[in-house]
Amino acid sequence: MRTVNMHEAKTHLSRLVDQAAKGEPFLIARAGKPLVKVVAIDSPPAKKIQRIGFMAGQMSIPDDFDEMGREEIEKMFYGDDV
Repeated sequence: MRTVNMHEAKTHLSRLVDQAAKGEPFLIARAGKPLVKVVAIDSPPAKKIQRIGFMAGQMSIPDDFDEMGREEIEKMFYGDDV
């Protein structure tokens, strides 16, 4: 999303509003800090991406997952004395 500073927004407001109305929202910033977002009124709200469970049924976790590689990991930390 494009960010414009306050001076540029005032200078080119008409052009920027036309672009926002066509579906190209923009941010107005002051001293590099975004302050407001300009979007068309009739534009649909952005869809939130729901990622929980997006791979359900595509993989399985073994029952011994918590113990997998335990001996090798302990050897890396404690040496062969384990």
